Amino acid sequence: MDRIDELLLSELACGISLVEQPFDDVAAKLGISVEDVLLRLQNMLRTGVIRRFGATLKPNSIGFTANAVIAWNVPGERVDEVGMFFSSFREVSHCYERSPVPERWNFNMYIVMHASSRKVIEQSVKFLAGTVGIYDYVILYSKRDLKNSVKRGV
Repeated sequence: MDRIDELLLSELACGISLVEQPFDDVAAKLGISVEDVLLRLQNMLRTGVIRRFGATLKPNSIGFTANAVIAWNVPGERVDEVGMFFSSFREVSHCYERSPVPERWNFNMYIVMHASSRKVIEQSVKFLAGTVGIYDYVILYSKRDLKNSVKRGV
């Protein structure tokens, strides 16, 4: 990585413009060609400097006002099966396994859901529970958008 790569990453960390040619502005700011921007990004992906390049949506800004983590107690032999099913559900944005804390917190699988209301989340969770036959879960709702609160100094 050189100084241009560092500047490129810094520039992209703030997001790209939602325009037809989003890398034109980035290239102009850095004084390099669009082709060079794309080659540098491809190289950073190939070498593992960055893992992926994708969009991140802010759920509240697109109408999802209910956000929750649902913690599940999934039998160890079913973790892969249940995880694959949960991950295929469109309302689930994240699905991951964590080790439980014996006698304190028995949950080992977590999903993150975003929806237009808590009622929608609760209906979706009931559907998931009924489909996989696992009813040992807890829904943990967000009280505020912590990511944006930190940025605003709240």
